[in-house]
Amino acid sequence: MGSILARRRASGATSYTATIRLKAEGKIVHRETATFPTRALAKEWMTRREAELAGQRARGEVVGTRMTFAQMIDWYSAQMAIDNPWARTKKTDLARIGAGAIADKRVDRTSRADFIAYIQGRRQQGAGPATAANDLIWLRQVMRAARVALGVPVPLQEIDDAGDYLRQNRVIGKAKERDRRPTPAELKMLTTFFSSRDVRSQIPMLDVMNFAIHSARRQEEITRLRWDDLDAATSTCRLRDVKHPTKKLGNDKTFKLTPEALAIIQAQPRRPLPDDDKKLDPLIFPYNPKSIGAAFTRACHVLEIDDLRFHDLRHEATSRLFEAGYGIHEVSLFTLHESWATLKRYTNLRPENLQHRQPADARRPSPVSSSETDSDES
Repeated sequence: MGSILARRRASGATSYTATIRLKAEGKIVHRETATFPTRALAKEWMTRREAELAGQRARGEVVGTRMTFAQMIDWYSAQMAIDNPWARTKKTDLARIGAGAIADKRVDRTSRADFIAYIQGRRQQGAGPATAANDLIWLRQVMRAARVALGVPVPLQEIDDAGDYLRQNRVIGKAKERDRRPTPAELKMLTTFFSSRDVRSQIPMLDVMNFAIHSARRQEEITRLRWDDLDAATSTCRLRDVKHPTKKLGNDKTFKLTPEALAIIQAQPRRPLPDDDKKLDPLIFPYNPKSIGAAFTRACHVLEIDDLRFHDLRHEATSRLFEAGYGIHEVSLFTLHESWATLKRYTNLRPENLQHRQPADARRPSPVSSSETDSDES
């Protein structure tokens, strides 16, 4: 059964999106959409596609074998994200791919040459090796899900062969590990900038920036911290749904707060909820993480600070913990890194901050000479 939704575009024109959903045992097994400038065209397409899908089922064919990548991504986005919320990056990437050069290609007819051409086109558009590689990762995930859930034949070997070729020729590759840390001069400039800006801003960026530096929290994590998860007595706070490669929900963990981070939290006012001023907001930093990132990027642009991102403050915080003398196992209690091997790449210490330590031999008590022993016994 299909439906048609009218939408008004920014230009003032109205477009009509036709959506077809097929269910089996109460679950959506196939979903596809198409947009047209008139309702009549949308209805014509919907009638034709419903007839084609009915014919597929009557012939015993798997529904969806004729899906384009745009249709498959649309199905995946609607079905798979219900129980597995994604990070903002994945949502954005899938939406871009679903509207890109490969969107209208039939999945079952796509060859390794098509995947190679798509990625080469992405590189020509300015995408880096890691960004282009992520496109293949997302496409493969979508195809695997459709194969399992819908029984759709998908060219997994073709995309794997294309990936091997592109990696060998260095068209795609892993992201370069960043070791960027803000300099003291840059932090001073940002402090001065936010100090004057925060007077008329809804987001106290100076507090947010300093909290990131002293807590090693990501911007999305900062905006999810709650007052009822704070334990000031033990200088700890629980973070809900900690970032994890596979486990998205229920991955709650408690992290240690530095004295500076705890003081910043305690200095935050308890704000009423926007829609109910009789109730207090449960969030410590009730702000949009995108707005925080945008404000930081804008400040760096105004101050002509090159290649500094908000996430680099997490790097700075982690490195400071190492410079303070904490071991890897202790730093992980602050940062909540799952792997110590991953944490090691954040130990980008500044040589000038490394303190000299007394050699072990110098700390060991001097041995007692035989003459001193003889005199004591006498």
